[in-house]
Amino acid sequence: MNLIFLGAPGAGKGTQAEIVCEKLGIPAISTGNMLREAVKNGTPAGLAAKERMDKGDLVPDEIVIGILKDRIAMDDAKNGFILDGFPRTVAQAEALDAMGVQIDKVIEIYVPDEAICARLSGRRVCEGCGNSYHVDFKPTKVDGVCDACGAKVVQRVDDKPETVLSRLATYQEKTAPLKDYYSAKGKLKTVVGQDEISDTAKLTLEAIEG
Repeated sequence: MNLIFLGAPGAGKGTQAEIVCEKLGIPAISTGNMLREAVKNGTPAGLAAKERMDKGDLVPDEIVIGILKDRIAMDDAKNGFILDGFPRTVAQAEALDAMGVQIDKVIEIYVPDEAICARLSGRRVCEGCGNSYHVDFKPTKVDGVCDACGAKVVQRVDDKPETVLSRLATYQEKTAPLKDYYSAKGKLKTVVGQDEISDTAKLTLEAIEG
């Protein structure tokens, strides 16, 4: 089962991808991690990507998809995979199709913008170990101090309300056409994100299996 997970920043698609990959025994492939891995391993596509990244340029779609094809050819992806964070545009989706990467289902995790703003603006991250907290749903035992390592817990610039609104606007502009693209192919399933992660996971698995 080859899946794509779509969802606005903060909708919880990364969390759901982790749950599903454990349940189905297939890897969740994040574009950022994949690029870093290819660069580290010095593959031809990785070296081409590094050259662009060193210059501060965006990595072209064909290089990213080349790296993706190498990644999904690995043994752990033989029974399927989940793409998290790719494609981001219709052009990338078309390039994926053109290179013969078969996608079975596209799962959109939908959460209203106002709920995402509340979620993200309350998120706090440890400067030391990177653990994630939330002022309402998962507060630290001591205010501003990480439970795990005792380092300072801060709000990332990305999670400030004005930045969140800007990221959501970009997502709507770039990704709404993607939903139409996959819907027209009969591959899109929308899951409405619930307050409890386990409830969303149940709906996500039903959408995949249905």
